[in-house]
Amino acid sequence: MSNTVWKQRSLNWFSVVGQIEAWSFLILLGIAMPLKYGMDVPEAVTIVGIAHGFFFALYLSTVVLATIVHRWSVLRMLAAFVASLLPFGPFVMDRRIRKAMLAEGGNAASR
Repeated sequence: MSNTVWKQRSLNWFSVVGQIEAWSFLILLGIAMPLKYGMDVPEAVTIVGIAHGFFFALYLSTVVLATIVHRWSVLRMLAAFVASLLPFGPFVMDRRIRKAMLAEGGNAASR
């Protein structure tokens, strides 16, 4: 597989997994937590929390993969990690990375 294909696939995985991780975090905070503490339904946090934990770990894996394939700086890698700790962070990070990679001459716009 060519280097260009790896670059595009790693960026696509970073984007897709980042969006899923961000949605799972928002669902955890916006739906599951209110169900647990407002309506005494702790199972919601258990189920969504496990799913979110899986997607968080997968997101970190895609950050490492993208860092290796694209030779991201430590600062960019850390920014991607910090973004995962903030609601809506992965959405913003994905947009910024794609914009930066386009400016650097990469083919970040296609999916």
